Amino acid sequence: MSTPNPPAIGSTNDPALKSAIRKASKHLMPMLVILYFVAFLDRTNVGFAEEALSVDRGISNGAFALGAGIFFIGYAIFEIPSNLLLKKFGARFWLARIAVTWGIVAAAFAFTTNDTMFIVLRFLLGVTEAGLFPGVIMFLSEWFPNKVRVQMFSIFYLAQPFSQMLGAPLSGGLISFGDALTPWHGWQVMFFAEGMLAILAGFAALYFLTNSPQQAKWLDQQEKDSLTAAMEREDTVRQSDGPTGIAKAMTSWKVWYFTIIYFCLQIAVYGTTFYLPQQVANLIGQDVGWQVGLVAAIPWLVGLFACYYVGRNANTVVRRRTWGTMFYISTGVFILASAWAGANNQPILGILFITIAVASFLSVGPITWAYPTAFLTGTAAAAGIGLINSLGNLGGFVAPIMRTGINESVPTDSGVWGVVSLGVFAFLAAAMLYCTRFFRGAKADELLETTVNRTAH
Repeated sequence: MSTPNPPAIGSTNDPALKSAIRKASKHLMPMLVILYFVAFLDRTNVGFAEEALSVDRGISNGAFALGAGIFFIGYAIFEIPSNLLLKKFGARFWLARIAVTWGIVAAAFAFTTNDTMFIVLRFLLGVTEAGLFPGVIMFLSEWFPNKVRVQMFSIFYLAQPFSQMLGAPLSGGLISFGDALTPWHGWQVMFFAEGMLAILAGFAALYFLTNSPQQAKWLDQQEKDSLTAAMEREDTVRQSDGPTGIAKAMTSWKVWYFTIIYFCLQIAVYGTTFYLPQQVANLIGQDVGWQVGLVAAIPWLVGLFACYYVGRNANTVVRRRTWGTMFYISTGVFILASAWAGANNQPILGILFITIAVASFLSVGPITWAYPTAFLTGTAAAAGIGLINSLGNLGGFVAPIMRTGINESVPTDSGVWGVVSLGVFAFLAAAMLYCTRFFRGAKADELLETTVNRTAH
């Protein structure tokens, strides 16, 4: 009998590659999740302080809406430069730098005195955090092959539900008990404590992150070689299919196509997230505090399991496109349904609909990012991913202003029309993601599944 040939180095059947991926996931993903956990917490904890800032510092509704959204202006301006600097200095140092500087700004919110200071600090928070999310997306696309990348993205995305599931009662608790335990207002304690968490996470990143497989002391040489070979082969395919260099990435129609999809997603995400505590408070008839924090954690708890399940199982072309389209539609439908429940005084249904909407937009995020990382590599990836995330995240700027403006133009007790406006963009994203099936040439969704297989033999 003939002895079967050993699997090619870096192929999907190579035991060394599988071992390297398991070790990389174990060593890198917890730290990345912690970084995004704290980042998302510091982005959105302002929703818990909305009423207190108005009472204690006179922050107006207009200033709050502008401050909530202007974060994304600073974020957008510095996103691409930050991603290019990460490429130059390495993810380990640059992600740590981002965390420390945004933590300092986040803690400074404890000393907010007026509208202007609040808006300036929100802008600076965006400037200092710029590059974290796209930097991690690019970092993961350099460590994990396409076949498992959606799963890694979904693990990274778990930071969102974790931050809101744990952060919601944490933020609410700090506000509720801060006055009794410290000479500060509760909202000041919340901002300062959660800013310090980011600084600590930044220093921890210096210890736990590794720039590349060849630098990883926790991989043996065979594992390093196998993982490096797999990623190099994928880079070859991506270079032949996608743009090369910064200029071509910035003008690529595919990059702009996914920028629009991501923009629509972020309108739904942040239009819901910023106002979730107050929406829950209105539904259950309570002031924002410990009880509201616990109820507001429910959608994120369900979303955590949904995001992980979808990321783990969306590993075929059909599933990614079909599930992605389905979850965008579900996001829109249940955002609209939550508006109906609020307008008709249906608290249980309202919480249920919000929960399904949150689970849907959390599940579709990793699938969406799998497409551009299938055709972007090198400096093109740094620029293209930065562009998609920076301009896409402007949806977070548009959403609160749009929602507030519509509610003021068409005033209702429940603010139903402001919520309705968010759902419309989710339907547009669903149509655009479905239309990727008509892309000509080396389709992005095909690359997701076949890159390693077709180049390893």
